[in-house]
Amino acid sequence: MSCVNVVIETPKGSAQKYDYDEESHFFKLKKILPSGMVFPYDFGFIPDTKGEDGDPLDVIVISEFNSFPGCMMKCRIIGGLMAEQSKEKGKKQLIRNDRFLAIPDCSNIFEKVRTLSDLPEEITSQLEDFFINYNKIEGKEFKALKKMEAKEAKKCIAN
Repeated sequence: MSCVNVVIETPKGSAQKYDYDEESHFFKLKKILPSGMVFPYDFGFIPDTKGEDGDPLDVIVISEFNSFPGCMMKCRIIGGLMAEQSKEKGKKQLIRNDRFLAIPDCSNIFEKVRTLSDLPEEITSQLEDFFINYNKIEGKEFKALKKMEAKEAKKCIAN
């Protein structure tokens, strides 16, 4: 697996969270984030995959640009955050809901990034903090279990 297609739901810098609706084939506005909170990078999914939560696998696309909802781009997986998250608001039961990290194949600035250890530590730490706070707003819990390098992340996606 050298590259995967990623469909962007929510672009970098957006304070609106969008979800793809499989039934209507449109993107719908799911929620508006609190004032000052925005997605740090493009957020999307890998088509034709399914996580424990029943949704396609989540991907954060780290790049020098932001795209738009519905944009499909070829990306290389560089790692991920193995994580657990509350399935529903106020529920204590946690399910696996990993966040995979990817770089657009066409990126110039990040063209040499091949694995998580090639990124500054601050990026992954800030992403963990973002998802903790993002879930807290919904009354959910998000717990990063560990960081995955590219090889382990690709193996999780393939299963």
